[in-house]
Amino acid sequence: MKKLLSAIAILAMLIQPVHAIARDKEPVKIAGPANAKGVATVTVGAFNVGFIFESIDRTAASGGLMGAFGGTTKAKSELVGVTPEMMQAVTDAAYADFVAQLTASGYSVQAPADLFGHAALAKTKSQEVPLDINLALEKGSKGKATYFKPSTLPSLLMIPGDFTGSGMSSMGINMAAGQASMALTNYARAANVGVIDVVYLIDFSQQKRPGAFSFGGLQVNSALSVSADYSRITLIAPSGKQSVITVKAPVAVEGEFVEKSDASSGTDKALQSGANVAGGVAAVMGFGGLRFGKTRKFAFTAKPGNYEQGAAKAANLASTMLIGRLAPLR
Repeated sequence: MKKLLSAIAILAMLIQPVHAIARDKEPVKIAGPANAKGVATVTVGAFNVGFIFESIDRTAASGGLMGAFGGTTKAKSELVGVTPEMMQAVTDAAYADFVAQLTASGYSVQAPADLFGHAALAKTKSQEVPLDINLALEKGSKGKATYFKPSTLPSLLMIPGDFTGSGMSSMGINMAAGQASMALTNYARAANVGVIDVVYLIDFSQQKRPGAFSFGGLQVNSALSVSADYSRITLIAPSGKQSVITVKAPVAVEGEFVEKSDASSGTDKALQSGANVAGGVAAVMGFGGLRFGKTRKFAFTAKPGNYEQGAAKAANLASTMLIGRLAPLR
C-alpha cells in the first residue's frame, strides 16, 4: 500500500500541463468486443511499460539524383540518460493511474494477491525484470526495448501479441507468454473474474517510419509517444475469451523531454554524399543510377524529470483512451 501511495504521489508530481497531440482517425482497433459484456470485476495480471532505447528505421533507397539530394533512407536513433529508477517511476505512476481510472469507470478491481496467490499461477514463472526484447517494427525497421512491471505486481507476465520479437532471442519469451496466457485464463474461469493485461511501448523519437512518404526519407522528431500497434489492453473474460483493444495511432505528447543531435560523423556524410552525387551523374549520362541513400545517426539525451513527465503523460492519455473504449463494452 505504501508503494502504491508513493506511485500516486509520483504521478501527481509528474503530470503537469503538457501539449498533447490528439489523433482521432481510427485511434484504436477492437477485437472480440462482445467478450467483455457483463465483466465488472477484474484484476490486473500484467501491466508492462516498454522503453525503446534504439531503433533503426529504413525507407527504400533512392537512385540517381534523388539519392543525391533526397532525404534520409536509414536512421539509427539511440536514447541515453534514462536510468532504471526513472523507468520504474514512470511504470509505477502509470499503473497507479490506470487502476484509479479503471475504478472510476465502474470496475471492481481486486488486489493482485488474489491472482498471484491462486493455484492457477503456481507454476507460472516471472519473466526477467527488467526484460530486454529485440523488436520487429514496421516495414523492416527494428528496435531494442526494455520492459518494466509495477513494483506492486510480483511477476512480469506477457501474453502472445504483447510484443513482436526479432530474431531467435525472443523464442523463450514467446513460450513463456503462451504459458502465462493459459494460467491467466484458468484463473479467470476458476475465480469468475476478468483478468486485464496491459502493455505500453514508449517511443522517444516519434519517427515518421517507412511508408509515411511517397518519396524522400525519414524525419526524426523528439517527442514521446505510446506507440501504435505495440500498445494494447487485453481483457480475459471468465468465459476464457478475450477482448483486445489496440492503439492504432500514436498517443504522443510534445515538450522538452529529450535533446536531439545528429551523431553522424563528418566522414560518413562526405562518403555518402560523394557516392550519391556519382550515382546521379551516372544517371544523367545514361549509365543508370546507382542506388544509394543517406544514413544518419541521431542521439537523444533524456532530460531527467521532464522525460518522466512526458512518458507518464503519454501513458495517462493512452489509459484514458483505452478504458474509455473498454468500459462501454461492459
